[in-house]
Amino acid sequence: MFCYQCEQAAKGEGCTVLGVCGKNAEVAALQDLLIYSLQGLSQVAAAGRKVGVSDRDVNVFTLEAAFSTLTNVDFDPDRLVQLIRQSVAIREQLQEKVLKAGGKVDFGAGPATFKPEATQAGLVKQAEAVGLKSYPAADADILALKHTLLFGIKGVCAYADHARLLGQEDDKVYAFIHEGLAATAAKDLGLNDLLPLVLKCGEINLRAMELLDAANTGRYGHPAPTQVPLGHKKGKAILVSGHDLLDLEEILKQSEGKGINVYTHGEMLPTHGYPGLKKYPHFYGHYGTAWQNQAKEFAQFPGAIVMTTNCIQRPQESYAPNLFTRGLVGWPGITHLPDLNFKAVIEKALALPGFSEDSNGKSVMTGFARNAVLGVAGAVIEAVKNKQLRHFFLVGGCDGAKPTRNYYTEFVEKVPKDCVVLTLACGKFRFFDKEMGDIGGIPRLLDVGQCNDAYSAVQIAVALANAFGVGVNDLPLSIICSWYEQKAVAILLTLLYLGIKNIRLGPSLPAFITPNVLDVLVKNFDLKPISTPDADLKAILG
Repeated sequence: MFCYQCEQAAKGEGCTVLGVCGKNAEVAALQDLLIYSLQGLSQVAAAGRKVGVSDRDVNVFTLEAAFSTLTNVDFDPDRLVQLIRQSVAIREQLQEKVLKAGGKVDFGAGPATFKPEATQAGLVKQAEAVGLKSYPAADADILALKHTLLFGIKGVCAYADHARLLGQEDDKVYAFIHEGLAATAAKDLGLNDLLPLVLKCGEINLRAMELLDAANTGRYGHPAPTQVPLGHKKGKAILVSGHDLLDLEEILKQSEGKGINVYTHGEMLPTHGYPGLKKYPHFYGHYGTAWQNQAKEFAQFPGAIVMTTNCIQRPQESYAPNLFTRGLVGWPGITHLPDLNFKAVIEKALALPGFSEDSNGKSVMTGFARNAVLGVAGAVIEAVKNKQLRHFFLVGGCDGAKPTRNYYTEFVEKVPKDCVVLTLACGKFRFFDKEMGDIGGIPRLLDVGQCNDAYSAVQIAVALANAFGVGVNDLPLSIICSWYEQKAVAILLTLLYLGIKNIRLGPSLPAFITPNVLDVLVKNFDLKPISTPDADLKAILG
């Protein structure tokens, strides 16, 4: 195996025996083969669009299948085998439609003519020839750009799929996913072809996040500042982790009146700010802190646990019997729910002991999405003009287990008292419960939301830039990013597409970026790695 799509790539180079995430060589091989099959399907789909053939079922399948290969999503080899076979069958059906429409589908030997072996072992053997290092590339820099494009597309697929589940789609997104996946298999693309595609991936991801924002706010209302307790109530309990608001809504509906309290975990904390979700009286609070403590937190939780999407370490035996997965998430031996019927979860929660007593922990604030922040834009602008508020720091992104991620905690702790920190995504759990006070009634720590709420953060930045009559890069704003997996890659590409400069990225740079590609990013966008909190704050503030 060879995998380096996440920040925890072994030795900063790549996992070759067992993934740091827990992915074994068999699963890694099947994921590689699934992507290979999708490259072939995408070649045919892209050719189809040239003659007016576009099939929504093909679009949605591509989205979900690519999403399945994200870090920590689907580790179930049986499901991956099924997706590979389905991909080839769909490709052959689409090929016939394209031919009838007068399209060309002769791509020569490669993914568009791939025929899967009959056995799982045969598929794993086939995968040995189609891994990441096999992609057509004249040199390491072209290969690096193809991999950057691939990983960015995986992130786009995640956000677009969440939006689709709530009824928001755009064919432009589907068209690019096919265009981009086909490009990763093309033999004749150079740097001048791939660099625009990589930035276009950022553009399309912005659209995907816009769709998801419209889906979430259209169904649940705009988030409002909300105090969320970190303790728990005596009684039966369900814990919901991941990202999916629709799953959470259904769990709240189906568990209402049954004596069960529903708690959030990880990226679900911001859901407490949505009026359409916080209206449920049994939607109590948030359980757990940082990503690296998940196993311990889940093992101690005395109720049922539902994992809606990724952002979880591989399940451990201590809590596996109480864990349910939903959507595209799957692991061998874990109960997977095929639809939105949560009866089994509710029954499990009622059978487990729940909390024996109340625990009145501290509380945190969430719900500072764009409407909430821009609602007090006048006060913010006045505070800046009066020199009460010197600088904004957007400190957000993924969390992970590396000790070097303590940088983000220390950075926020050392941010001067005349500065405001905006945050989003699970990286916030390094510092989300810090008491930071306020500046003239404006909280110094503003939780914008989930990782996809980078869209909200961008809208806040653009609105402030317009109010001050300057460009976004001229604002007293610095972006300090932490990355872990492919959704973060997509967001970074979005920021680069928007022309945002001086981003500090950590805890380490992606292993798939070569020195020459990094040099391009440094020269064009002044992208730089984090150093130390003291040094970075001094460089930013002087």
